[in-house]
Amino acid sequence: MIIVFRKDASDQQIEHVIERVEEWGLSPNVSRGTERTIVGVIGDEAILRSKPLEALPGVEHVMPVLKPYKRASAEMRPERTRIRVPAVHDEGAPLFIGGTGVVLIAGPCAVENYDLMLEVGRRVKAAGAHMLRGGAFKPRTSPYSFQGLGREGLEILRAVRGETGLPVVTEVMDTKDVELVSEYADLLQIGARNMQNFTLLKEAGRSRRPVVLKRGMANTIEEWLMSAEYIMNAGNEQVILCERGIRTIETLTRNTLDLSAVPVVRRESHLPVMVDPSHGCGHADLVPALVRGAIAAGADAVMVEVHPDPERALSDGPQSLRPAEFERLVEEAGRVARAVERSLEPEGK
Repeated sequence: MIIVFRKDASDQQIEHVIERVEEWGLSPNVSRGTERTIVGVIGDEAILRSKPLEALPGVEHVMPVLKPYKRASAEMRPERTRIRVPAVHDEGAPLFIGGTGVVLIAGPCAVENYDLMLEVGRRVKAAGAHMLRGGAFKPRTSPYSFQGLGREGLEILRAVRGETGLPVVTEVMDTKDVELVSEYADLLQIGARNMQNFTLLKEAGRSRRPVVLKRGMANTIEEWLMSAEYIMNAGNEQVILCERGIRTIETLTRNTLDLSAVPVVRRESHLPVMVDPSHGCGHADLVPALVRGAIAAGADAVMVEVHPDPERALSDGPQSLRPAEFERLVEEAGRVARAVERSLEPEGK
């Protein structure tokens, strides 16, 4: 249920309504816009229907949230959510995902060693990246493939983070590792294979780190948003939705990157949306065009895999750009961003 206040509603009236909602055992979510304040109420609908909400002082009208995803719905919060990523060093400024600028995230698929990670971190930062990616725990189709360095990989990410000043995002695969990964990462990533691992979603919801939630390879947008709802319902509303390609009948690409999901999500939800074209297509030569398309479609962030020697990469070499290729990509992406009245300088930078 959404409670919409009159334009002239006082702070005392709004606070009174919030107190009453809490007295009824319901959960209020306040959104203060430039024109009006609304309060989204989550809880037993039978209780809501029995209460004279429109009789409360300052209330203009009350309407139901029709979407099955309540907290993630644009109905619940008309203004778009911005996710704050704190600066690595005290003298730096935080950046925001979900503002007017596009956040660029780059790095290898997997953390292989310190020297490689530091080289990539320095190169992508110089090219214009705002965050560093790298997997310490790697979910692979084959049990014989490289599975990641685990805690050692997290230690490497922390060291490179300190050297470069780039915040890091890395995947968490198991509920028992959420607290551990949270100590090292600025953003937690939940991969496509775990999108409906509801126990993991709820554990990530109890963390204080923003969560990058990748769309499952065979999941609808509504199912994706319902997974976000699990995280938010557990107490963490810092969710970024990441489109990374879905499985279709097409065989010439690894997956089919669904760029239509970007405007659909922006219509349906207030949450920021990210695009991962590297996993979306599986071929490095296709990545630049898909990055340009993602920015034009309205993506708040783009995550690209970069490796100095893709032929020897321990994971996903064929889809990884070389650092020089990433530099050219940033130049191209900047031109597209300007053409659609956006920027590669996110708010806070």
